[in-house]
Amino acid sequence: MDIKGLVKGLHHVTATVNDAQEDYDFYSKMLGLRLVKKTVNFDNEKVYHFYYANKIGLPSTVFTTFPYKGQGVRGGVIGAGQATHTAFSVPAPGIDFWRERLSQFGRLFTQRTLFGLEVLEFNDPSGLHIQILGAVNDRRAPVWEVGGIPEYAAVRGIHHVMLLVKNDLPVIDFLESFGYRVSQKDSNITMLEAGEGGPGNTLMVQSDPAATSGINGLGTVHHVAHRVDQLADSLAIREYLKVQWGLTVTDVLDRKYFESIYFRIPGGILFEVATSGPGFLIDEPIDKLGGLIQLPDWQEPHRMRIEAHLLKLKK
Repeated sequence: MDIKGLVKGLHHVTATVNDAQEDYDFYSKMLGLRLVKKTVNFDNEKVYHFYYANKIGLPSTVFTTFPYKGQGVRGGVIGAGQATHTAFSVPAPGIDFWRERLSQFGRLFTQRTLFGLEVLEFNDPSGLHIQILGAVNDRRAPVWEVGGIPEYAAVRGIHHVMLLVKNDLPVIDFLESFGYRVSQKDSNITMLEAGEGGPGNTLMVQSDPAATSGINGLGTVHHVAHRVDQLADSLAIREYLKVQWGLTVTDVLDRKYFESIYFRIPGGILFEVATSGPGFLIDEPIDKLGGLIQLPDWQEPHRMRIEAHLLKLKK
């Protein structure tokens, strides 16, 4: 049984965050992502589910958050067994612009290089580790039209996600069977790519035997989602993971904008496999995306009650 080629790359990253307004202001106003969908956590209708992405929410550009402030969720600890960094891709000449913009918004940042690419690292308002990476081969269009961000510097989508583990050997072995391939290695970080490779199709695995184990909570990534073309691909992957790896995999879950399965890989990180469609245009036209709170059919009869519990965003 072989599933190589079914996983095309990243679909989205989902994080647990604190305050809804701070989250919106950071990702939409500061980073310049578009809020393409404003809905609720299907498992907790008192909590928003924000989807930030490019103009229409194409897979690999999507970053989603659950703002859990006031819901009794503890602060998390970023560590081993988690995705520790989400990197957003901008054209390499745009890095200087982002140095200035981060300073203007009062965001402390550090600078490093990663496989020869310049990276700025900083935290979002909830403490998530965010990177802006200067890419040289990102063919995706700028995510959205935001005042103050020139096109040459605008985010193109997610570049990669960094996974931290105490032992990278079983993790890399799994990822290679899952559909990623090792492309570069530098010290304790291994780069793996799926599909056509490059931005939006890349994972970084960092190995640190002394790393503290992560604790889920506010300010941590909940899961990393990978894209497939169709549900049949997800079902083939589900069977492969159960038979070949002995993993516990969920049934297919309808997330309205895609269908998903979930499982934990060696090292403990939660993965999702999500279909590329039907996408975010099924319930709103392109010029209205993110405008109204969208609910799944089973929650629509309770709209008044649900909206009464949600913070009104200031845009």
